[in-house]
Amino acid sequence: MIVPKPVKHEPRPGSFVLDGRTSLTADPALGEVAAWLRAELAPVAGGELLPGEGSGTITLALDGGLPPEGYRLTAGPERTEIVAGDPAGAFYGAQTFRQLLPAAAFRRAAGGPFTVPGVYVEDAPRFGWRGCILDVARHFLTKREVLRFVDLMALHKLNVLHLHLTDDQGWRVEIRRHPRLTEVGAWRKESQAGWNGPMDGRPHGGYYTQDDLREIVAYAARRHITVVPEIDLPGHTQAAIAAYPELGNLGTPLEVRTGWGVGEHVLNVADSTLTFFQGVLEEVLELFPSPYVSVGGDECRKDQWRASPAAQRRIAELGLRDEEELQSWFIRQFGAYLAARGRRLVGWDEILEGGLAPGAVVASWRGEYGAVAAARRGHDVINCSNTSLYLDYRQGTGEEEPVPFGTVLTLEDVYAFEPIPAGLRGDPAAGHVLGAQCGVWTELIDSSRGVDYMAFPRLSAFAETVWSPPERDLEGFRTRLAEHLHRLDAIGVEYRRADGPLPWQTRPGVPGRPEEPERWQAKIDAWTSNVRSL
Repeated sequence: MIVPKPVKHEPRPGSFVLDGRTSLTADPALGEVAAWLRAELAPVAGGELLPGEGSGTITLALDGGLPPEGYRLTAGPERTEIVAGDPAGAFYGAQTFRQLLPAAAFRRAAGGPFTVPGVYVEDAPRFGWRGCILDVARHFLTKREVLRFVDLMALHKLNVLHLHLTDDQGWRVEIRRHPRLTEVGAWRKESQAGWNGPMDGRPHGGYYTQDDLREIVAYAARRHITVVPEIDLPGHTQAAIAAYPELGNLGTPLEVRTGWGVGEHVLNVADSTLTFFQGVLEEVLELFPSPYVSVGGDECRKDQWRASPAAQRRIAELGLRDEEELQSWFIRQFGAYLAARGRRLVGWDEILEGGLAPGAVVASWRGEYGAVAAARRGHDVINCSNTSLYLDYRQGTGEEEPVPFGTVLTLEDVYAFEPIPAGLRGDPAAGHVLGAQCGVWTELIDSSRGVDYMAFPRLSAFAETVWSPPERDLEGFRTRLAEHLHRLDAIGVEYRRADGPLPWQTRPGVPGRPEEPERWQAKIDAWTSNVRSL
C-alpha cells in the first residue's frame, strides 16, 4: 500500500516487529538519514532505536551500484535492511519503511509494537525533478506551516519546493540592502474575496527573515528537497514598485496590489533597476544554494513599455524589434548574472516569446507546447501544465467547493497526467524533460487548512506520475490511496474527501472564476500560434 508505487514490490515470508527493543545502525555516510528515521520511529516504538543488538535491527547501507535516489528494502524476521545508491535513496527507502507500518504508527503518541509484513522492494524515481510550487506571495504561510508542507512533500518522495516569494500582492523575503521591500511590500491593506468578489477589508502580510529562510532550506535539505526561490521579473512586481517607486515606469506612488489577475505595473528597463535586482539576487543566492533560481518572466504586460519614452529608447539603442524582444533582453541580463555565479535561470514559458536566454530552463505552464518547443531547441524543461497540475483549480462541479475556480481537475485527471508531452514521445528531445511540478497557487487559498484541502489527495496522485513507471493503474492506485488516506488522517491533513468537502471545508458565497475546457483550449491555441516559429 505504498504511495507512490515502487518499481518492484514482492511479499516475503515472516514479519518484522518494531518495538522498544529495536535497534538501528547505519553507514557513517547515512548518519543524517538514520537520525531522521530514529526521530520518526522512536516516539511510536517506545524506545530510542540506538545502535546495537536488539529484538530486531534496521540497517541502512550504501551500494554504489544502485542508481541515484534508488534503494532496495528487505524486511523479514528480526531484520530490515535498506540499501541505497546515495543518502537520498536511503531516505526514500526509510519513507517506504514508514508506509509499511500501520497508519496508527504515524500518530506521534502511538505506542508499539508494530508489525511490518515481510517484503522486498526495489525502487528508483523515473524523473529527477519532482516538484511543487508553493505560492506564499499571495497569501503568506508561516515558517512552521512551510516546514509542515516540506514534511508532506517528503512523505511523497517529492524533491523540489519551488517557493514563490514575490508578486504584485506581497514581497516575502528579507533583503537587507533594500529594507522597504518588506517594510512596505510585505503588507497589503486588504484582499479580494474570491476571484471576482468584494474586498474583505482585512490587512494581510508577513515575510521571512533571512534566518527563517536558512532554516527552511536546511530543514528541506535534510529531507532531500531542494528549495528553488522565485523572484518575479519584470512583471508581477507591484509590491516591489510600491516599496521603491523609482523601479516602475510612472514614478508615482503605488500601493501593494489587493486584487488578483495580471497587473499593469512592471519594472522599467533602466540600468539602475537591473543593478537593484542584481543586488536582490546576490542576497537570495546566499540564502538558497539551489543550482536553479526562478525569475518568473510570466504575464508581463507591455502597455507601460509601449508608452514609456525610456523603454522605447532602450529598444532603439539595442536594435530590438519590439517589446517582446525587450523582455527577452531583460531576462537574459539575469540569465547571464546567474550563469556567472554557477546557477541556472528558470522561467515560465513566456520567456520563449522574444528569444530564449542561453541555458535557461523553461517551466511550461500554458498547456505543453512550450515544453515541446523549448526541448526541441535544446533547452531543459519542467512540465507544469495548468490544466493537469494546478491544484488551486476546483475539484468538482458543485457549488459546494470552497472556491469554484478554473476548470474541474479531479484526482483521476491528475493521476492520468504524463510528464512527457505527447509531442515529444519517441523524440530524442524528450531527454530534456527534467520532470514535472504541480502548483499550489494561493490567490484563493488563505490558510494552511485550505492548502490541505486543495493539495490532497491530488498531490499524492501527482507524486506517483513523477516517481513511478509510466504505466497507470487507476484502480490499484485507489486501493493504495485508501490506506494512504489513513496516514494523512493520522498526521492531521484535512484533505478533500472523494464525495466532496466536509461542512467546515466549504465557503459558501465566495465567487470564483469557473472556466470551461473550450475556453482554456482557445487560450492554448492562441499561445501555440504565437510560438509556431520557434
